Parts: sequence; structure tokens; C-alpha cells
Amino acid sequence: MADEQTNNTGVIILAAGESSRLGSPKQLLDYAGVTLLQHSIDAAQIADASSAVVVLGANADLIKRHLKDTTVEIVVNDSWKEGMASTMRVGLQTLLKLKPEVEAVIFMVADQPFVTADLLNKLMELNKKEQCSIVASKYADTFGTPVLFAKHFFPALLELTGDTGAKSLVRKYMSEAAFVSFPQGEIDIDTVEDYKKLKDVKEGGG
Repeated sequence: MADEQTNNTGVIILAAGESSRLGSPKQLLDYAGVTLLQHSIDAAQIADASSAVVVLGANADLIKRHLKDTTVEIVVNDSWKEGMASTMRVGLQTLLKLKPEVEAVIFMVADQPFVTADLLNKLMELNKKEQCSIVASKYADTFGTPVLFAKHFFPALLELTGDTGAKSLVRKYMSEAAFVSFPQGEIDIDTVEDYKKLKDVKEGGG
């Protein structure tokens, strides 16, 4: 992580799901020589954020054994079956204990293989320069992760329940939101077919 120009922003990687449709932990799928989760961690560590937290849940012990050279904080959400909101809450609560002074948070997932540190930096830059309270990634006629929320949304994030993710808050406060183009954001891995397509793209040089 950058030192001199560090943004007072934390990154939370949501990696607690059981990958039921895939049949094995998607966090550990190999892409370009590293696991999908390790790729997300590397992007977060290279970016100009002040800290990063990884939230595990299903298969936590197995996944932990595959993490290398990481200084990120790793926490386990024992209530991961409650849905995405519980994982977001655990991540944000952990981040606030580590960095009470944090001014914004970026939520990202572990199965978007084309996320880069540069994309994360663009979210932070737009938040800082334009004073946008929410900055989301835009792709495939929709928006989603990675997504940044300014500090005043922390209470609302901590009140989310069930399988409700960040998108509901973005929709509710669209007037405060800005967007960064991320066309490859629509590529995520939920099934064996998704993973095969991803490998085909890599092997084809696309």
C-alpha cells in the first residue's frame, strides 16, 4: 500500500460464501497463476488504501492455508449463512476496530478476476476530488462491486440484513453516487461454466 499518498480508505474483501453452484470454493480457483482471492488481496494491497480486511466464512480453515504473503487482516464470519449483509457488517466492524479514523470503505468480492489496484484508486480519487459519497463500478447496464461508501453511510451499512448487499443503498442514494466504468466487472465466477469461459479467455489471450 502507498505511504505518502495513502487515502484514509479501507478495503473489505467479501469472501465468505460457500460457492454452492460451483461445488468447490471459488476463492481458491486458479487464474493467471494465483487464486482468485489472492488476486483480490494483491489488488487491495497495491492500491492506495490505508488498510484491508478479508472476511471468510465457509471453508475458512481451508482457504486460510492458501493465503500467502499477506498483511491484510483476516476475520471469519461465523454467521455467513445469514447472507451478504452479515459479511459486510463483520468486515466493517473489524475495519473500524483496526482503523477508527477511516473515512471511507470499499467493498469488493473475490470472484471478479479483472479488478485492479488502478480501479480501486479511481474509486478513491473520484470520492476525494468530486466529494461523491458513493462511487460504484459500472458494467453491463448495471453497477456493483467494487463500490465505495463514505463514512456517513457506515451506520446504514451496519444495519443491512439478510442477503441485501450494497446495491440497495446505492439505489436509495443515487443522487450522491458517481460511477467508474469497469466493463469487465460483469465477469464473475459462479459456475463451472463461468470458470471454463474465464480460462478460455486467458488461454486465447483475450
